[in-house]
Amino acid sequence: MKPSLPHIKKLFILKARYATASATATAVDYLLYFILLQFGLSKTLANFTSYPVGVVFNFMLQKKYIFSMKRGLRKTFVLAMLISAGGWAMNTTLFGLFMQVPFLETYHWFAKILVNAIIFLYNFYGKRYVFEKRFIEVD
Repeated sequence: MKPSLPHIKKLFILKARYATASATATAVDYLLYFILLQFGLSKTLANFTSYPVGVVFNFMLQKKYIFSMKRGLRKTFVLAMLISAGGWAMNTTLFGLFMQVPFLETYHWFAKILVNAIIFLYNFYGKRYVFEKRFIEVD
């Protein structure tokens, strides 16, 4: 069945709210990333460390403001963290690969932005399934 315009609009609004929460969590990630760099951590280790802090913060925002939970809190948290672990692995792998590109190694903040953009949709649909047991359909 082809989605109707109101359904597409609801999905767009949901993605916009998700993007706002994700941007807030990403700000936490970036802030910690730059603080860790100031303490002498390598770019890859700082990214590896800051990402999970943003993930947990993002879970709290998603639970409160984005998705309606169709599972118990413990199960939702564990499944969301598994999705996030996949995102973390992809994030760390891509960031490490990007650090091999001289331009991106110099402009590491741009590499971090590219990685976040790539991981966004994976996380949105994965988390939506975890919270609401569905991918695309809207109420």
